[in-house]
Amino acid sequence: MSIRGLKKKQPKTFKVRIITVDAEMEFSCEMKWKGKDLFDLVCRALGLRETWFFGLQYTIKGMCTWLKMDKKVLDQEIPKEDPISFHFLAKFYPEKVEEELLQEITQHLFFLQVKKQILDEEIYCSPEATVLLASYAVQAKYGDYDPNFHEPGFLAHDELLPKRVLRQYQLTAEMWEEKITAWYAEHRGIARDEAEMNYLKIAQDLEMYGVNYFPIAQNKNHTDLLLGVDAKGIHIYSINNRFSPNKSFEWSSIRNISCSEKELTIKPLDKKAEVFKFFSSQLKVNKLIFQLCIGNHDLFMRRRKVDSIEIQQMKAQAREEKARKKMENQRLAREKQLREEAERAKEELERRLFQLEDEARQANEALLRSQEAAELLAEKAQIAEEEAKLLAQNAAEAEQERQRLELTALKSKEEKRLMEQKMREAELIAVKLVKESDRRAKEAEHLKQDLHEAREAERKAKQKLLDITRLNYPHMAKYPQYSPADSRDANFDKGSIKLDLKDIDLKRLSFEIERERLDYLEKSRKFEDRLKELKSEIHALKLEEKQAGLYS
Repeated sequence: MSIRGLKKKQPKTFKVRIITVDAEMEFSCEMKWKGKDLFDLVCRALGLRETWFFGLQYTIKGMCTWLKMDKKVLDQEIPKEDPISFHFLAKFYPEKVEEELLQEITQHLFFLQVKKQILDEEIYCSPEATVLLASYAVQAKYGDYDPNFHEPGFLAHDELLPKRVLRQYQLTAEMWEEKITAWYAEHRGIARDEAEMNYLKIAQDLEMYGVNYFPIAQNKNHTDLLLGVDAKGIHIYSINNRFSPNKSFEWSSIRNISCSEKELTIKPLDKKAEVFKFFSSQLKVNKLIFQLCIGNHDLFMRRRKVDSIEIQQMKAQAREEKARKKMENQRLAREKQLREEAERAKEELERRLFQLEDEARQANEALLRSQEAAELLAEKAQIAEEEAKLLAQNAAEAEQERQRLELTALKSKEEKRLMEQKMREAELIAVKLVKESDRRAKEAEHLKQDLHEAREAERKAKQKLLDITRLNYPHMAKYPQYSPADSRDANFDKGSIKLDLKDIDLKRLSFEIERERLDYLEKSRKFEDRLKELKSEIHALKLEEKQAGLYS
């Protein structure tokens, strides 16, 4: 067979790009492949077995449409592009995620899609619930919270909250991170698949979870309404309220759904109940609603039947896988705990080693300091010994000086006593001198008085003598030959002699008195000088006693 022949037998292909929530894949498809062939190829590539929840979605003329499984891919109205892009998304939602989602990959794909719908505000969620859901998303991505590793700002590049919530509350990114981290820290020990399942269990209770909304009109007057299709049934909403339906039809109460052009009819199981009809703007919208109703109804009925062998096997495998993962998680938790304990023990040992090293270093430093201190103490001891000798010598000198001072003090006391005795004697002498001086003064006064009286008596005697002379010799003037004057003169000379003698005695007495007075003054002056000298000596002795007391 030639190479040209081999080339002719190779089928023609076209490229497609499959976009999942978190990845992209490209495949080469044969021209004759149907939608199911491409879908199965993608499921095999993902390792997905719960294929009934998913579909391939594409956008044409602004409308989202699902790829039909029973028609060729190229025969459908798909975008004319190379490669052709399809989004691999969940088309139908389970009623209870914990019971129906068996595979981990299925849980993960649902988690990523629901998380994106909440962040894109396709599903409304209260601010408190968004923070809790964000904490589970962080646990699924980062694992257990570690304050040493997850430092402030580690969520700065993660989109965790809807923009509506961020606008509603004037909080900084750091504040939101703090709130999320507070919940995140409480999820310690939860594995990734468990965190994602907890996320989905909270999300499935939201009013808009798993609901596909379509604009419809209840009559030809085109009253605007919204029709929602989910895993539980069909719901009719007002155009401004997607939370509380005005009317609901559960799948168990619906007998038939029919579609004709733009009209779709819902017939309840109760034949007496009113048939509900509504109109859509396009035939494609009607067909899409009808397709979703059929798929959700089939799954609703399937859940209430006995599981097929395949489903039973998948559930058994899922239980085994969960048990194995649980044991693995427990083992990992034990290993992690042991590792953490070992790390703590290691840190404790390192800390202890560092502490011992620090203590050893401090001990060495203390030893060096003690050696230096010992050397200093030896030097100080030597100095102290020398000082002790010097002090002993000074003490001996001081003792000698003290004895000398004591002797000096004794001498001083003796001298003081003698001086005091001398002073007392001098005072007595002074008193005696004063008394003697007073006596002599009195005697001198008496002598002066006697002298005055003697002179007065002499004067009187002279006057009397003169008077007597005049009376006895009045005729002496008549007889000049006889000179009684001579006789008088002789008598007068005798009296004069007597008076001169008396004058000489008075002068001598006066002289002696004056001499004794001068002697007394000289003795008084000498005695005062002696008193001054004694006072100076006593003052000097007192100063020496004070100095001796201070020195002691």
